[in-house]
Amino acid sequence: MTVIAFIIGVALLVVGLAVSIALHEMGHLLPAKKFGVRVGQYMIGFGPTLFSRRFGETEYGVKAIPLGGYISMAGMYPPSPSANGEGKAGGGFFATMVQDARSANDDTLAADDTHRNFYELSVWKRVVIMLGGPVMNLLLAFVLFAIIFSGIGVQTATTTIASVNECVLTAADDPDRACTDADPASPAAEAGILPGDILVSVDGTPVDTFAEASAIIQASPDTALEVVVLRDGTTQSLQVMPMLAERQVQGADGQVTTAEVGFVGMTATVDYVRQSIWSGPEAALEQTQQVAGIIWQLPAKIYQTAADMVTGQERDPNGPLSVVGAGRLAGEVASVDAPILNRVSGLLGLLASLNIALFVFNLIPLLPLDGGHVVVALWDGIKRAWAKLFGRPAPKPVDATKLVPVTFVVVIGLIVMGGILILADVVNPISLLG
Repeated sequence: MTVIAFIIGVALLVVGLAVSIALHEMGHLLPAKKFGVRVGQYMIGFGPTLFSRRFGETEYGVKAIPLGGYISMAGMYPPSPSANGEGKAGGGFFATMVQDARSANDDTLAADDTHRNFYELSVWKRVVIMLGGPVMNLLLAFVLFAIIFSGIGVQTATTTIASVNECVLTAADDPDRACTDADPASPAAEAGILPGDILVSVDGTPVDTFAEASAIIQASPDTALEVVVLRDGTTQSLQVMPMLAERQVQGADGQVTTAEVGFVGMTATVDYVRQSIWSGPEAALEQTQQVAGIIWQLPAKIYQTAADMVTGQERDPNGPLSVVGAGRLAGEVASVDAPILNRVSGLLGLLASLNIALFVFNLIPLLPLDGGHVVVALWDGIKRAWAKLFGRPAPKPVDATKLVPVTFVVVIGLIVMGGILILADVVNPISLLG
């Protein structure tokens, strides 16, 4: 691999991740402004501010650590009891954290008569705002996969013949050995199939891919087959009899085994074949299901990753990885010896997968993640609906600052898991190159 190409791959992933984060926060910002919430800041990254500029009431900027982002909305939670003259929370570490969270929230509250606080919105509007970020990541993944499948295309063995074996060599022969007069001619050569021929049908069955033709041939050893090819603009009918040979065959489960099948001795031209416009979104949804399965088992997966790192065992290639691991994979994809379109497709696929991960991860129903805010809004709605059903006064808005201790534990857990993944990606990384 070349160092420059590796660095370029890492840099492209960082830029792509920054764009993904920016769009995620834009998914929160646009509906928030649409519903009248006062948004004080829209920031990409954390830490010291590198650049910012104010447009209207919102400050837009970039911070030093590009590992996330946020928007600052007025009144995420209702005013604290102390703000309403009800006294402060009691002593203790977590009680102090709750009071600090309430004080920070009180500083963002818009004037009482403006009704521009987040907590004052109806339940469905709060849910829309909080889901806007993850949904934006999902939509970006749809677009990226659509570019891969429908724009670039999938490398597929086409019906155009690339080469025809002159003879048949046994498994014990040197594959680079030249054919001799003693070697039997391949069935394809005997039938007169030539490089450049385009397969039209095999045994009366029209074929659109080389895989379809191969399936018929492999299932028909020692059986004469009519093969119709297009050559120089005209169709020709040829007779070919596949011979019985041992070849590696990939099953429906993806496993490659050795089996006795029909063999004629020809290879196909590989080209990028564009798929339907729905192929990209379908791939994104399939991967969403896979990532959801990983997220559901995340603590166990992290534990296994840590154990593999300590014992030196090879990691699960389908397991979780940190941004460091994703950057390494991006560098490998960019520097591998392959056509440029393959590398572009690989980088886009990696970025699309990261957006799928962001979508699923942010839906976890725990604060401070978006899914946690959705649960708070829904619980508020349930309480109001219950009170209305039984003719009771409307309850006070749910005070999510009481969940700060739980949020603290979740944040610590996320930091620990992130640290384990980063360390594993340095010490025992997942590699495309083996």
